[in-house]
Amino acid sequence: MSLLEGKVVIVTGAGAGVGKGIAMEAARQGARVIVNDLGVAIDGSGGSAGPAQQTVDEIKALGGEAAANTDSVADWESAQKIAQQAMDLYGRIDGVVNNAGNLRDVMFHKMTEEEFDSVVRVHLKGTWNVSRAVAPHFKAQESGAYVHMTSTSGLIGNVGQANYAAAKMGIVGLSKSIALDMKKFNVRSNCIAPFAFTRMVGSIPANTPEAVERMKIHMRMEPGKIAPFTLALLTDQAKDVNGQIFGVRSNEIYLMSQPRPIRTAHNDQGWTVESCLERAIPMFRPSLFPLDLSRDAFAWDPV
Repeated sequence: MSLLEGKVVIVTGAGAGVGKGIAMEAARQGARVIVNDLGVAIDGSGGSAGPAQQTVDEIKALGGEAAANTDSVADWESAQKIAQQAMDLYGRIDGVVNNAGNLRDVMFHKMTEEEFDSVVRVHLKGTWNVSRAVAPHFKAQESGAYVHMTSTSGLIGNVGQANYAAAKMGIVGLSKSIALDMKKFNVRSNCIAPFAFTRMVGSIPANTPEAVERMKIHMRMEPGKIAPFTLALLTDQAKDVNGQIFGVRSNEIYLMSQPRPIRTAHNDQGWTVESCLERAIPMFRPSLFPLDLSRDAFAWDPV
């Protein structure tokens, strides 16, 4: 059964890797797909219609329906064109997968403004631009679903990715706000933290024996494994799933926690700096979270 039959889905960053896998599977499930990809190098240079068109050609070879788009998610007007192309070609939009991304990994104390801004502009601003461009169409038809790609780099932590982590945590907050604001129009918004070996992951330096071993593990995680759960969230059968954060790693799917109070300190007289140090912080100390990395929280190999 084609679970997305008749639906129109926009997938950004769909020229390769995770995005391509999602676009291909969306078409297999009956969706008509707008395949968005700038076709740039990993450092953001260049630009080509090739990757997006190649995905479209492969979809059509399998009997699916798709169209290529090379507009930048990082630009407001360009993002509007992505949505408009879907409306012009297919007359509606039913799902958006915000997957486009880039990396500029560097230690925080060495990171430049451009390195920070370029990542936030693509990931966070790009997710906002595309989501906002589609929102009026979702509102008018009183239906729709967003899936945004976040990362354990933000949810848990990684070294040398302050820009990426900030953008990915921003996406979590954005997704929750979309879910709350658009719920009355039967629109839902969820996040996935994907684990997969992609061109972006392959660009991360592996300059220690430990990093080389981690990269070998990364290389076993297929990008196509992210597609099934992503597309499940776009189906009508998942209409009650909203405002959630998930993780997908090989054959594992996780429901991730969200911040909630876990310990309370109360003082009838109010707090002073001294009493905070003497009472509050010691009360909290046993419950403080360790400064974990993503690999500490996911200490077992993917299965």
